[in-house]
Amino acid sequence: MTDTRSRRRRRFLALVVPVLLALLLVGPARPAAAAPDGADDPGSGVDPTTGGWPLDGTPTVLEGFDPPDEAWGPGHRGVDLEARPGQQVLAPADGTVVFVGRVGGKPVVVVDHGGVRSTLEPVGASVRVGQRVRRGDVVGRVGREEHCEDRCLHWGLKRGATYLDPLLPAGRDGSAGTAGTLRLVPSSRRALVVAEALAREAARRAAETAAVGFVGGSPAAARPLGPPGSHGFVHPVPGAVTSPFGRRFHPVLHVWKLHDGTDFGAACGTPIRAAYDGRVTRRVASTGYGNRLFVDHGRVDGHAVVTAYNHATRYVVSPGDRVRRGQVVGYVGRTGFATGCHLHLMVWLDGRMVDPGTWL
Repeated sequence: MTDTRSRRRRRFLALVVPVLLALLLVGPARPAAAAPDGADDPGSGVDPTTGGWPLDGTPTVLEGFDPPDEAWGPGHRGVDLEARPGQQVLAPADGTVVFVGRVGGKPVVVVDHGGVRSTLEPVGASVRVGQRVRRGDVVGRVGREEHCEDRCLHWGLKRGATYLDPLLPAGRDGSAGTAGTLRLVPSSRRALVVAEALAREAARRAAETAAVGFVGGSPAAARPLGPPGSHGFVHPVPGAVTSPFGRRFHPVLHVWKLHDGTDFGAACGTPIRAAYDGRVTRRVASTGYGNRLFVDHGRVDGHAVVTAYNHATRYVVSPGDRVRRGQVVGYVGRTGFATGCHLHLMVWLDGRMVDPGTWL
């Protein structure tokens, strides 16, 4: 817990203060449109403000929204999306560019969407202050900074003095949708809306897999997934499954949300073994996932496969290392949002997150 608080304080000093200065330089946003419901709620947003991702496709969320318990306390006031330097950054919604410049040494672009503002960093801007942009317009390219080892774009969203979750999803009809379509709602309804959205997305993915038995691509180009256990992957720890992939009530956050992997119960210090041959691509620390390790296994049975190991106490391999199936890569821990010692395993096939139980 002490390590987590220290990391949060460092993030606050290195990331939040510069963003606050940027927002102060921008000045007050235009008045928000009146919200039909929850107008007294300080967490209410404009209605309807819809938008999408500030990067092409559906990027991986490396660090989620984790607001502080107190206004000036440590926390993560936005989301970190996996990105590479030079990658195009897009306007997440229609708006006006209200700030372009460097704050605390970091290149920042701020877009006012009419009552709420998106802050994007590090971004080398290709737009100017006062320029109107449409959702999906290029506003610049990802720059470099140490916040996440040159591998992410930090996206913040703010209404007045209130920080908002940029990934809060909802459909155009007012019901919950999937991540990537945004509509701000009263904060009193946030947990319900997020739960509905994640449940719908999990159900959609499960239905696609169950209905056709394929992963990724269009039906015409789909490739058979094959039965679990037929791909040569091994379980990374010997423990039993304590929480499967799917919708659940989060034991720490206390909201219903998608559990995006499989939890294996194992004592702290239990060796974690590579599920298959591959190359380590990333080793990072996250507030939610704790210590994380990503391994790219290349193409296996016609699919591009990536695994991630989370909550470890430590890892003994580094980015660029080649690993063999069954090789010890780290040791089980309880870092991040974890109520006990366990391994949280995640699997991506062809760039899409899937239930590890459909592959292992």
